[in-house]
Amino acid sequence: MPTRMIKSIFFTRFHPEKGSRVLHQVPEGSITPSASPSALKQPLFHFPSVSDYIIPRQEFCDRLVTTCTNRYRVVGYPVCIKGEGKYYRNEFIFNFALVLDEDAADWGSYASVVRKLGRLLRALEEQGGFLSREEDLRMFEDDEDDGLSWKELGQTESQTDDDDEREDRHFNTWRSEPSGSGGKVYALCEMILEDLNNYCECMIPIVDDSNTINLKLFPTHLPPAPIFAWHVPLLTIDLSSFSSTTISSDLTLTRILPYIDGTRSVSHLSQLADTDLSLTRKAVQHLVYYGCVILLDIFHFNAIYAPTAEIYDFITDQSLQEECARYVRIPHISLAHGARDERKTLAARNVLAEDGGNEAAAVDADRYRVPKEHLVKLYTSLKQGLTLRNWVLENFELLTCVDVRRFITFGVIKGFLYRVHKYAIATSSSGVAGFEEEKRREVLMKPLEGEGRAYGSDASRELPLARYLDGLHSFDEICTELRMNERDVLERVKGFGEVQIIHR
Repeated sequence: MPTRMIKSIFFTRFHPEKGSRVLHQVPEGSITPSASPSALKQPLFHFPSVSDYIIPRQEFCDRLVTTCTNRYRVVGYPVCIKGEGKYYRNEFIFNFALVLDEDAADWGSYASVVRKLGRLLRALEEQGGFLSREEDLRMFEDDEDDGLSWKELGQTESQTDDDDEREDRHFNTWRSEPSGSGGKVYALCEMILEDLNNYCECMIPIVDDSNTINLKLFPTHLPPAPIFAWHVPLLTIDLSSFSSTTISSDLTLTRILPYIDGTRSVSHLSQLADTDLSLTRKAVQHLVYYGCVILLDIFHFNAIYAPTAEIYDFITDQSLQEECARYVRIPHISLAHGARDERKTLAARNVLAEDGGNEAAAVDADRYRVPKEHLVKLYTSLKQGLTLRNWVLENFELLTCVDVRRFITFGVIKGFLYRVHKYAIATSSSGVAGFEEEKRREVLMKPLEGEGRAYGSDASRELPLARYLDGLHSFDEICTELRMNERDVLERVKGFGEVQIIHR
């Protein structure tokens, strides 16, 4: 949650004769012009142009109202309280609003805070007149153009006994703070602004010890990216530590969890668990949303990996190199008699293999430990155009005690390795003709649908391949959806004339 997200916080009140008036604003001058020495030079936006949205018609009260102006977003919860004989014209309308950047992605978390604050202030006003009894009648009598706020009027003008004899006798001044401090509502604005910006939460006692405003900003998670059949989920936490009731409500999730090991794709999980593929994708998406899973590519030795600019961090970070050495070394099982097995469940974000046991295990661990200089050399030797198969042959001696799959996985998780995918593009007119032919064959195969046709059968190989030859579908996607290996796909691609294979 970025700091100083809230640009301003203000309290506005509707006057039956003069309309919407800003009683308190923090910082000073952020909503309406102010003569205070510490006030902003000019307001963040023109308040009169949006005042009808800040204090709207009664039909829009008691619900969240947002408006955008001058690249700012105003989030408010206008409240209308009916009180026959208690308020002038029997109603009290106010709004406690926040001002954020218009493009703030997580403004929804602030909306819930504004809604809760509006309801709390409504309850406090109905119980003891927390807002109305603090008001000074003179705030409604200042000239609209002089820009003086209630806080400044309290500093520059003294209250006279005649005020209590006026028609609006219900607006009696109530101050528990010394004159010029701005009152409790102004102090409330200041504390909420500072606490939410600095700590993302606040706990403010008001009126007495039995009334406290508790607000907290909860982070808003963006929707996860779509999950596809060729993605490989890898657990980042040990789900065995959670109670069975936590995940038992999702039957698909319960069935696929035992098979998630960081090597099986979503499609493979669906087959092993005998679950619907769409439900399996949805279950994995839930795990990704809550940070329980990260997604990898299908690992095979025909794949190509290359270092990113972040490889510099690995070269210079000794602790990261030690972490990598512990994770990629083999064997991963017990290193000495009496030593317990290495824990199988590893937090992929920490990627730290936790070894336990006795002194003998520690001695054997040092014996099998991979030198850090070897790791640096191995990672920097990966490059475009070099398949893992050829890379292993070139660095066979350095890989004596290294698990290649875990070695690659570590780099991808940490962000200093990326997968170079393979794509196919049909560049000849024969490829277009091939697409029309396979489209016709797909129509002829329609009756086969629903008859238990299995992927991998001869019939499945008649599925249209030309639709994947536009350079937008990786070979991982093609092989997974057609249930074919890469060699067979390349053989079939040759039947479409001139097809160019690219890596990117």
